[in-house]
Formats: sequence, structure tokens, C-alpha cells
Amino acid sequence: MEEPGAVFFTGTAGAGKTSFVRAYAEWMKSAGFEATIVNLDPGLEDPGLEPEVDIRDWVRLADIQDEYGLGPNGAQVAAADMIALKIFEVKQVVEGLKADYVLVDTPGQIELFAFREASKAIVDALGGDRSLLAFLFDPALARTPPGFVSLLMLSATVEFRFRLPLVNVLAKSDVLSPDQLSELTGWAEEPDKLYEAVTRDVPTPDVQLSTELFRAIETMGPVAGLLPTSAKESTGLESFYRECQRVFAGGEDLEPSHTPEPE
Repeated sequence: MEEPGAVFFTGTAGAGKTSFVRAYAEWMKSAGFEATIVNLDPGLEDPGLEPEVDIRDWVRLADIQDEYGLGPNGAQVAAADMIALKIFEVKQVVEGLKADYVLVDTPGQIELFAFREASKAIVDALGGDRSLLAFLFDPALARTPPGFVSLLMLSATVEFRFRLPLVNVLAKSDVLSPDQLSELTGWAEEPDKLYEAVTRDVPTPDVQLSTELFRAIETMGPVAGLLPTSAKESTGLESFYRECQRVFAGGEDLEPSHTPEPE
């Protein structure tokens, strides 16, 4: 059996990572595939995720706060390093579950995953060369050209930090009108549309800054596509699977591990 692909879900707080992980795992099960959910957030308070592997079995935010007298932010930073020390124990549990995919829900605060050196060790241990980053765009932030560009730059920064394949995912697309959705996907597919939107209503002194930011994104590579999804409506999940398989298997389908559930 081929090593499972590990997908690390990240993005800004409130982007919908946990809901998307849960919805995608349910879709994989319905398609006949096995997915192991790994929660890496020691302070997770969402009772609906039900991960098969939970970092809270090794590291809990409340315990760190009590033991070291830290506030929530300081405890999260300390927890990130503690998780790295426990990651090979976590890996052994994950390997024993024999899944097709390992779906890793990272902490809500993106900086705790993207900008800690410990995170590289975690990614190497759980996925290694068979790792993929999924960067979730929050539509509340992406609706404006400055917000969209800011998310693009943050996504590019995450990709640069880990040097791994990355898929940009527009989460919660159900909250957007058809016109808004078309505009956002147009910005992702056609750089000229995004450039026009960025410079359209910008005060004259800020035009140069906006232009330079946009050119910096172009220099890093083509403006990446944006995959619309909705955990609430279960849309875009098969398209996300196709993107994952493009990275992990050159586009070939997985062999179902069990009989797919009837539609």
C-alpha cells in the first residue's frame, strides 16, 4: 500500500478549516476512501470534529496555562514546541490507522503553524514528501481587492516557508452571491482583472504601493487559481480531491477501500 497523502489545512482564524476538514472526511468516506483526521490544535473547542488522532491526548492548552502560569497566547506558543517533541508518538498512532489520506487540522492562529520552526518538523514527520498545503481563503476577507491580495501574499508566504505544493481554497463560498463568486474566481484566474480592481479606487498616493504589492505577487509566480467550496452545502469537495490526486498521484484515482455509500 502506498504511503498516504497528508493534507495540512491552514488559513486565517475563522476561515472554516475545521468545518472543511470534517466535510471533506465525510465526502471521502462516502466515496469509499479512508481518511484519518488529525487535530493539531491543543486548544480546540469544536465538539463536532471528532478526530481519530487528537494532539490534546498529549498536549492540552488549559494544562499548559495552569502549569506555567501563561495566558492563551503564550500557552499556544509553548504548545507548538511541545507538539514537535511529541510528534513521533503521534506519527506512530497515525501509521497504525492505515488511511488513504491524513487530514491535518492546524491551529486556528495561522502564525502558530506557518511561522514556527517546530512546524517544519511536524510536517516532515506526518507527511514528508507526500504533503500538500491547503490554504483556505475566508470570503469575508477576500471580498475586497486589498483583502484578496493580502490573502494571496499570506498564501505565498506559507508556500515559501514549507516549499510544498499548495492549493488555494475559497471556503464558505455559499455566503457569496453569484456575482461576488464570479468576481473572486476571476481575480484568481486573470491577473489583469485583479490589477484593475486593486488600482481602481485607490487614492493616488497609494497607487504605487498597491502596484508594487501586485507586482511582487507576479514575481513569485502566476496568480494561483482559487477553488470554490462549501462545507455547509458539500460543494467543491470532489474538485478538491482531484487537486489532491493531481499532486499525490498525477491525477489517478484512489482505489476505494470500502464500498462507496449510495447517493
